[in-house]
Amino acid sequence: MAASLRQRALRGDRLIGALLRMPSEELVEMSAVAGMDFVLIDCEHGPADVIALRHHIVLASVHGVPVIVRVGEDDPGQILRVLDQGAQGVLVPHIDSREQADAVVTAALYPPDGTRGFATYSRAGRFGTVPAAEHRAWFLENTLVLGMIESPDAVAAVREIAGAHRLDGLMIGPSDLAAASGPSDPSLPEATAKVDAALRAEGRLRMDIVGDAAAAQAAFADGAQLVVYNLAHSLMNHLEHLVEGRPWPRRTPTGPTPTQR
Repeated sequence: MAASLRQRALRGDRLIGALLRMPSEELVEMSAVAGMDFVLIDCEHGPADVIALRHHIVLASVHGVPVIVRVGEDDPGQILRVLDQGAQGVLVPHIDSREQADAVVTAALYPPDGTRGFATYSRAGRFGTVPAAEHRAWFLENTLVLGMIESPDAVAAVREIAGAHRLDGLMIGPSDLAAASGPSDPSLPEATAKVDAALRAEGRLRMDIVGDAAAAQAAFADGAQLVVYNLAHSLMNHLEHLVEGRPWPRRTPTGPTPTQR
């Protein structure tokens, strides 16, 4: 049996993935064909419909690509449902304290490590064909549990957050962190350095979000184990570059401005 995403990350593999929002079935398949190690589906800033999510997870599994789901904050019910559908991991936003990190782990794992509702008849249990003990053991060992640092409070508490039992790693949300920070708070580079130091000290995984291959290479060189492309950003940059192939003048975009949408 192939190693899980968590096993690969913990053994030191450098893994690259794509962040996308539903509906994006074709982008899931294209990411797999291109050779991505995983797909991260965003159900925080995108639709969270479980039926649509199931379609995306099934398509990824056809290509042998594991899925992580970014859920909404403080939503143990959604964590349960996405894992039941076969996601190998969850990424939970806005973790500001050790208590919140502990709650995420509790929601994601079966007893005795957590309180996730137990069922083998879901897709993750191959519809009841996996023995209960085997099913529980696999998910206790292989569920990847990640949190996001997105506020000055989270940065201040990051050593305690990173030390939460069975929390596998953290990712900084740079846009949220910048928006939440004031003049007296650490700069983004300072906050990033503090988070990185805490992860190293606690032996946790670091996930970075980037926009292009050069940034991905820099992130890996700096110590990230998982790197994810923001496909919306990458695709818009590519499309705008393609538009440059048209002779001047450029067409003025039509439709509502971002502030009118």
